[in-house]
Amino acid sequence: MAMNQEFDKAVELVSKSKNILITTHTRPDGDACGAVVALVRALTKAGKNIKPVFLSGIPDWYMVLFDSPPAILGEDVSLEELKQGKFIDPDLIIIVDTNSNSQLPGFSEYLKANNKPVLVMDHHVTNDGLGDVEIKDTSAAAAGQIVFDLLRYCKYEIDIEIARALFVAIVTDTGWLRFRNVDGRVLTDCSELVKLGAKPAKIYHDLYQCFSVERFNLMTVMLNTLELHFDGRYATQYLKQQDFKNTGADYKDTETFIDQCQKISSVEAVALFVEQPDGRVKCSLRSGGEVNVRDIAQKFGGGGHTMASGTHLNGPLKSAMEAVHKEFEVCFKD
Repeated sequence: MAMNQEFDKAVELVSKSKNILITTHTRPDGDACGAVVALVRALTKAGKNIKPVFLSGIPDWYMVLFDSPPAILGEDVSLEELKQGKFIDPDLIIIVDTNSNSQLPGFSEYLKANNKPVLVMDHHVTNDGLGDVEIKDTSAAAAGQIVFDLLRYCKYEIDIEIARALFVAIVTDTGWLRFRNVDGRVLTDCSELVKLGAKPAKIYHDLYQCFSVERFNLMTVMLNTLELHFDGRYATQYLKQQDFKNTGADYKDTETFIDQCQKISSVEAVALFVEQPDGRVKCSLRSGGEVNVRDIAQKFGGGGHTMASGTHLNGPLKSAMEAVHKEFEVCFKD
């Protein structure tokens, strides 16, 4: 658990703030969505005026957490409107599940022009020091656990909706309790959230048994690009812009796709390359534990965890894949 001293500083910031803006990293995953939803609901119930803003679209399967669709920067609110305080004139800005400028496109510009206090709650090692107060707990498997700790520390009521959101945050960042970051704290937190009303079977159905035909077809395309390297220890897959056009799927539909080739027994590390509309290539990296993929991601300006990281590379796709391949060649040279 993060130090009580940092919780005290966070509580002080929140208590003297009326209007609070909350955001998280681009391409929000379950941890990001769950942590934001839990904070929004808890702080609203505490009498605060809360406005969440997301930096890119939210995957459809996480929308079940939201009472109404939240604002997306660049779609529902412009950067200028944010700067001018037309969306909200915050007394406090809260950032969860990241402390990295590279994961806050557009919003990082707003932060630089802003003089309001910033509270960061994050569990990643990568740290740009964006917060005036930072609750940084790298021992936490998910940012949702830090939020859970804070809500309990403040003795806020945790209702069924908050419990569900926090449960989603934890189970998605632990691969539904199958990653190596699962420890006693994770299991204890999940047990407590179930007692508070989270329903694991319903949550699993909503997250993993809700594929659209378009998303399923896109995954089929990706599976057909599978290549194994270094005696099957490193697996690569990719998706081109045309694949999204052909299937009618969206870029946010790729979440969890990278998990598929990790089912191959020989695979120790995997990379999924996705061509972006701006010509760059998003590279997601996963490891079974022996390879530190964060080190590789950081060489290209990215970051994350030792077993789950990502970055963006310049195109074309082939050269991006070759650049990452060279880094894994060093890892598997023996």
